Amino acid sequence: MTTLLVAKQYIKNFINKYEVYLKPLLKLILALVSLMMINSKIGYMHRLDNISIVLIVALMCSFMPMNFIVFVSAVFIMMHFYALSLECAAVTLVLFIVMFLLYFRFSPKDTLVVVLLPICFVLKIPYVIPLAMGLLGTPASVVSVGCGVVVSYLIGYVADSTTVLSGMEAEDITTRFRFVIDGLLDNKEMVLTIAAFAVTIIVVYMIRRLSIDHAWTIAMIAGAIVNVMILLVGDLMFDTNVSIVGIFVGTIFSVLIVKILEFFVFHLNYSRVEKVQFEDDEYYYYVKAVPKITVAAPAKTVKRINTPRKRSSSGQSRR
Repeated sequence: MTTLLVAKQYIKNFINKYEVYLKPLLKLILALVSLMMINSKIGYMHRLDNISIVLIVALMCSFMPMNFIVFVSAVFIMMHFYALSLECAAVTLVLFIVMFLLYFRFSPKDTLVVVLLPICFVLKIPYVIPLAMGLLGTPASVVSVGCGVVVSYLIGYVADSTTVLSGMEAEDITTRFRFVIDGLLDNKEMVLTIAAFAVTIIVVYMIRRLSIDHAWTIAMIAGAIVNVMILLVGDLMFDTNVSIVGIFVGTIFSVLIVKILEFFVFHLNYSRVEKVQFEDDEYYYYVKAVPKITVAAPAKTVKRINTPRKRSSSGQSRR
């Protein structure tokens, strides 16, 4: 454990020291992965499906605010949808405007959630996001998580319906609009996922704020159980055909990832809990103090030993 704590301190010191360079690098990687994922799933516009353009745009994102990555990703999605179907791009534009209004109103700082959630869906571990936001965010994070879920299912739905949309006649505009809108509104799996993630965030947030030992660990386990139960019960009620094995495996990996996150953010020593009581003229105060587990990184010291030179025998004879 001491080795892990020392490694943690080294990592934190490294991040604090090179934060100026690591932030643009993180933005570059996020933008690059996000845009490449979009191109791989719905690369209908061949001009955008070009690694040179992706690299140029990702470099631009590295010097811009984090929300610029969300904006660029939305533009890429709409351009690809426009190359496939004008009606699909129009529905997506209206949907994005509504989501941007909700996102910037309630959770404008949750950029990582909107960007990472579609990537986590591709990696089959989307459950890590609601658990992490319940621990690090607020109930308002439900909005950003919901937006990320909608974008993920929208991309998947259009990618699966490419043949149908391409086969419709160009004059049948109303049918295309209805096909896209009905496909989103009738997606019971998407609605169930949004509800499960919202309840998970609220449950985790409420438990981790309790004054109990190991609150974060209890919160993440309870949130994982609630999330699995809602998804399974919803599958039985609405026949969403979710992968039960995928839910359990993805949840286990998500809990492990969130546990690592807890080690870096909220690692406490519950064996040294102290309860303090004091008062002033108006209130009594009952304080529970839990110390953090910290280990200072060992400083490297270089010890130089200078040995005196031996006098040569020839020099002594000359003297």
